[in-house]
Amino acid sequence: MPKLSDTMTEGTLVAWKKKKGDKVSSGEVIAEIETDKATMEWESPEDGMLTEIYVEEGGKVNVGDKIAFIGGEGEEEPAEEKKEEQKKEEEPEEKEEKPKEPKAEKKEEKKPAAPKAAEKPPAEAKKPLPEIEKGEEARVKASPVARRVAVELGVDLASVQGTGPDGRVTETDVRAAAKLKTAAPQKTAAAPKPTAQAARPGESTRINLSGMRKIIAQRLVESLGPVPHFYLNIDIDAGPLMAAREELKSAGEGSEESKITVNDFVLKAAVEAAVKVPRANASFDGDAIVQYADVDLGVAVAIEDGLLTPVVRAAQSKSLREISELVKDLAHRARNKRMKPEEFQGGTFTVSNLGGMAIDSFSAVINPPQGFILAIGRITKTPVIDDGDQIVVGHRMSITMSCDHRVIDGALGAAYLKELRHLLENPALLLV
Repeated sequence: MPKLSDTMTEGTLVAWKKKKGDKVSSGEVIAEIETDKATMEWESPEDGMLTEIYVEEGGKVNVGDKIAFIGGEGEEEPAEEKKEEQKKEEEPEEKEEKPKEPKAEKKEEKKPAAPKAAEKPPAEAKKPLPEIEKGEEARVKASPVARRVAVELGVDLASVQGTGPDGRVTETDVRAAAKLKTAAPQKTAAAPKPTAQAARPGESTRINLSGMRKIIAQRLVESLGPVPHFYLNIDIDAGPLMAAREELKSAGEGSEESKITVNDFVLKAAVEAAVKVPRANASFDGDAIVQYADVDLGVAVAIEDGLLTPVVRAAQSKSLREISELVKDLAHRARNKRMKPEEFQGGTFTVSNLGGMAIDSFSAVINPPQGFILAIGRITKTPVIDDGDQIVVGHRMSITMSCDHRVIDGALGAAYLKELRHLLENPALLLV
């Protein structure tokens, strides 16, 4: 199982795109794997033939566990692995015979062996394995671990379909069978609960955490606990931004998909402000502050299972149009769970914009080890006093900067927001 994200510890094999015996080429998609962040296509690391598939669709395994074997044409599993498997197959037989032999001896020597009766329990403790392996189960090919787990979980090995080499039953197969076995009783047990649910509204549905939700929960605790947050807020004059947006629209900038949005201006300004105040483009690392040469911009994207932050690499070298197109493409693939691991890992800071969801202002939680995150609210019409001391209708946008106080103190955060305000209130500077 490949490690497809920096926080991934296990993965679910969603679907095989190839079957056992198929030829595969390096870079060809052979499976879909669900990580803690997304469902991603997994490409073959080399040319060859998909000789063995160890994990069936829907199986969940730890990173580093075997899921398949790709060999040259006609090539079988490595001899060492085959020897190990043969050993494992032989081990249970030896264990089965050993307890039986002393048993036979004891029958013949009933009277002399009477004083040794106290030593009998340890031998009898091993009896369940041979007993369970009688009949059909004795003929089932299964690994020793699978047999032991089957005994613990009460699974009939004869009823389990093996996914290992030559149909051998693996531990994963046994655990999957155990889950199916317990699923039916759980459903029937849930039927008589209506009265309890009616008595306790709001607790009628229990939604198990997805891998992504587990990681979000873990990361938030890691952030708000150890990371000392503080918040800086500004309201900018969004009138010039609105005017620039209208000017581009009237100039006929193209289709809806290719238009430059207000959010694109915000992203470009956030990047340029980090270039002008490079000390803010940093993170805390134990006994040092790491300052980054590139501005790797994280953009928060809401998806059904939670939140992803695709990253625009070296954003300081990209134009407003390039950032706009990249973010649209990344957001589209994030929502369709078709991102590559390197596209959502890292990032030197993040921008989260809830203005499109009619949120006036909010504070966001820093994504460690980043030094800050920007929370962007919607543009609202509000009465303001102009340069002639007259009350007029103005457009204002709220921006909150959440800072890691170990990296950014108040003065540094203020310097960054000052540059950000200047750029957003003079959007023509972002087109240069």
